[in-house]
Amino acid sequence: MQFPYKKILVLGNGGAGKSTFAADMGRRFSLPVVHLDKLWWLPGWVNRSTEEFDSLLFSELAKPAWVMDGNYHRTLRARLAAADCAVFLDIPAAVCLESAYARAREYAGRTRPDMGEGCPERVDDEFEEWILQYDREVRPAVLAVLEESKKPYFVFSSRAEAYNWLESF
Repeated sequence: MQFPYKKILVLGNGGAGKSTFAADMGRRFSLPVVHLDKLWWLPGWVNRSTEEFDSLLFSELAKPAWVMDGNYHRTLRARLAAADCAVFLDIPAAVCLESAYARAREYAGRTRPDMGEGCPERVDDEFEEWILQYDREVRPAVLAVLEESKKPYFVFSSRAEAYNWLESF
C-alpha cells in the first residue's frame, strides 16, 4: 500500500522519539522534516517571540508536504487544520525519561540535529518534571484535540508498534 499522507504531525512526550520517527518517516517517503524545536529555540536556550515562531510555523504549514514533530500545544489546532494526519507516540513517561537521559549522554556538550543551534543537550529539573507530568497534564488535552479535529490519527503505545505501522506502507 502506498503512503497516503503528505502532511503529518508527530506528537508525544519529551523523549518519546518524535524527532527520530519524523526523520525516519521523512527519509522513507521523501518528505521534508520540520522540527518545531528548531523554530522555537535560539542559541543559549532562548526562545523566539511567539510572533516570530508563529510566522515561521505558518510559513512551514503552507508548504505542500512535511513531517512536523513537536508539542507546542498552543499551536496544535492550527497544525492539525493544515495536516493530513497525526501520529501520537503514547510512550510511557518512564521510558521517555530514560530516553531523554540517554540522549543527553549521547549529545553531551553538543546540539542534537533536531534542535536549534547553540542549545547543547540537557535534561534539567523543569524538563524532567514536564516529562513526568505529561501523561496526567498534557496527554488528555492532546487526545481531546486530536479527536475533535476529525483528522485521521494514529496512537502507538510503543516505538515498535509505530515502526510496524510505518513499514506497512
